[in-house]
Amino acid sequence: MTSNTPSIIPVTRRSFLGRSAAGLAGAALVSGFPHISNAQDAKAIRIGIVGCGGRGSGALADAMNADPNVVLISMGDTNPEQLETSFKNISVSKPEQVKVDAANRFVGLDAVDKVLATDIDIVLLTTPPGFRPAHLHKAINAGKHVFCEKPLGVDAPSIRHALEAVKKAKEKNLAIQSGFCWRYNLAERATWEKLHAGVIGDIRCYYGTYLGGNAWAPKDRKPEWSDFEYQLRNWIYYTWLSGDHLVEQAVHSVDKMSWAFKDVPPVKCTALAGRQQRVEPQYGNIYDHYSVMYEYPNGGRGFIFARQQQGCSNENSDYIIGSTGTGTVNGFRPLHRLTPDEGPAWDYEKSGGEKNQMYVQEHKELIASIREGKPVNLGEQLAHSSMLAIMGRMSAYTGQTITWEDAIASNETFATGDINELKMDSKAPEVVVPIPGRYKLPKTS
Repeated sequence: MTSNTPSIIPVTRRSFLGRSAAGLAGAALVSGFPHISNAQDAKAIRIGIVGCGGRGSGALADAMNADPNVVLISMGDTNPEQLETSFKNISVSKPEQVKVDAANRFVGLDAVDKVLATDIDIVLLTTPPGFRPAHLHKAINAGKHVFCEKPLGVDAPSIRHALEAVKKAKEKNLAIQSGFCWRYNLAERATWEKLHAGVIGDIRCYYGTYLGGNAWAPKDRKPEWSDFEYQLRNWIYYTWLSGDHLVEQAVHSVDKMSWAFKDVPPVKCTALAGRQQRVEPQYGNIYDHYSVMYEYPNGGRGFIFARQQQGCSNENSDYIIGSTGTGTVNGFRPLHRLTPDEGPAWDYEKSGGEKNQMYVQEHKELIASIREGKPVNLGEQLAHSSMLAIMGRMSAYTGQTITWEDAIASNETFATGDINELKMDSKAPEVVVPIPGRYKLPKTS
């Protein structure tokens, strides 16, 4: 079986959760960097990036801020203008850490192969999510440590395929760092630690909001663009590339909900969603609002409200109801407060809790784990939360209640053939907006 062919691997509720100590498996090394050892901290940590858009460019700056020894060696993107803008910006902000000559700036769908062929230690995978599983396989096969943005894929077959690379990374003692940034915010870590310690009792209800406007306006089409290139340049509006905004953006809220329930899979979910503002063709086939209810084995409920609509009120908060108290979290304000029914409230900010830059912390911990010879591998956690969001989208598109077992075994795919064979003039997928009650999932074999 070739590495780009999705396979059905045994997936159970527990198989998404085989991390913690097992996630750090591998022979102990003096250092995971060919260019650096614990006694040579002044030598360079060489990185490359595939996907130089807003999130990718942000990840570059975060990696360089995490360690002054990080040096950027190579860059790749399908969009030459985007690549050059990212290169110029990072060259101005971090001139001493940018060592990318013109020969190591690659444009095209094969840019990932060219970046991985350069002499780098870590690759940042920040392309549209539809490419993530194939790129992860390529990176692990090339022997590179990985910073892997969320989500891990856009449908269940792509998640199963990506999990094969996660397993291979463990065998090769390679790192896979997750882009679920809130797990690296000290305030969230302290709050979730107290949640798990039972400060407000057992979690009964979790309500997370991700209510905002459009991510960015669709780009006007140029005459020379094929249908495929037009979709690629407007990737966030096409399910095969983004997974829809519940999977691509609001998955952060889904991940925090899962974290609160100790990453135990839900039994089932039911969702209501659709399009109210995104009625024009340039908005592809994704929805603009979601409401999802997840039912957990202990009887708890998780609710995720997500919206991308202009002119509406915005919020990104989390409200928790426990058996003996309540909690409110808003990482951007910031606000982290737990209020037991009896006894004083706990407030991270008022208690003098330390602030940190969570996006930088991700890279600090990635680099530290590699230096220690114990590369972190959070691929299964990344897969688990990604799959939860995919499950919610499946329920919304079909209008049906979806069980966890049915979700993770699903054959629903949005792939347009072999992702490794795509070209800019490839045939673009048909743009069909799913209608709840009419859209059907393929039968599971």
